[in-house]
Amino acid sequence: MASSQPSKPPLTSQVPQAQRGTQPGLRYPSNGSKTIYHRPLNRSRTQELSQASFAYLFGEMVSYAQKRVTGIQDLEKRLNMQGHPIGLKLLDLLLYREPPRTQLRPLHIIALLQFITTVLWRHLFARPADALEKSSNPETPDEYMISDNEPLVNQYVSVPKEMSQLNCAAFVAGIIEGTCDGAGFPARVTAHSVGTGGEGELWPGKTVFLVKFQPEVVERESYLGKS
Repeated sequence: MASSQPSKPPLTSQVPQAQRGTQPGLRYPSNGSKTIYHRPLNRSRTQELSQASFAYLFGEMVSYAQKRVTGIQDLEKRLNMQGHPIGLKLLDLLLYREPPRTQLRPLHIIALLQFITTVLWRHLFARPADALEKSSNPETPDEYMISDNEPLVNQYVSVPKEMSQLNCAAFVAGIIEGTCDGAGFPARVTAHSVGTGGEGELWPGKTVFLVKFQPEVVERESYLGKS
């Protein structure tokens, strides 16, 4: 005998109304205000970051890079990789902020290195680099050296004795390398401590960034010099 009671509809999950309207992706403020992506790129030209905030953030970056490393070279390589994408983006940003007459990508090695030691260095450290030199060795015409007597990234990092060869300025070397790669001048950039002798006594934290360009860059440079 069939039951006379009406069948009940299947139960559905109770989803709050607020969750139904949310979708994955970029979230916009509910009050209608603009996000950081709407701000002009030139607005933050003269703004500075607190050194305390930078010291804390960079210390956390070093601690993160120190995990699962096999040695000092591996740690410096990770710091270099962290700085590389920053150099790629800073190249476009700083060229965009240049006056229209000088808003051109560097076409020669010297022009690129001067851009790095002046415009890029002032943007990062509020001062130019201390020196820019070319290797005097005729067998290495592809090597250039950028000197910084007091790298900001090394001022707030305590290096233990067993890791005395570590130079956390490898992060800045990654920024330089990313800028060179983005400009079409592929290079390998490494950071080297001067040591205690000679200038090391006057500047204990002095670091030399060795920029070694790829052979095709040097070949192109010599061809442009003849034309």
